[in-house]
Amino acid sequence: MPCPRKKRRREVIRVPRSDATLPEFDRRACPEGLVTRRQLRELGLSPGGHAPVAVLRCKACAYRPDQACIHPTRAWLYSVELARPKRVATLAQEEALDRAMAARSTCPECRRRYYFCLPLRTQGVCDPCARGYEPSPDTYMASTAAVVHRLAA
Repeated sequence: MPCPRKKRRREVIRVPRSDATLPEFDRRACPEGLVTRRQLRELGLSPGGHAPVAVLRCKACAYRPDQACIHPTRAWLYSVELARPKRVATLAQEEALDRAMAARSTCPECRRRYYFCLPLRTQGVCDPCARGYEPSPDTYMASTAAVVHRLAA
């Protein structure tokens, strides 16, 4: 019977927290007025070209305050006062995006516009045209026009 391997004890390297230029906060301990990008988006704001003002440490680093946070789960914190409202696309931009999406979702053979992007690079046509069956009516936009624009604004 083979001898069981002796497990080597893993050394814990203690790295002191760096003197970073940005202040670091633990979860649920950051001051009012500092939010993450996702929270800015929920408020209808964007950073507006400003850099982050602080760092939010991950959950594991809150338990080890004497070690540096090297995890990728850190988040940047932005100031709500420096944030700007999100930019709204113009009607011309929305029309250009709709034309681009129409080109990606319209089959060149049967001219149906589907609710999803087609594999035009690999197949060249939609699945029903490639395999020879009739598509389900709920997968494409039933219209008499070649391409109908569905603008959001």
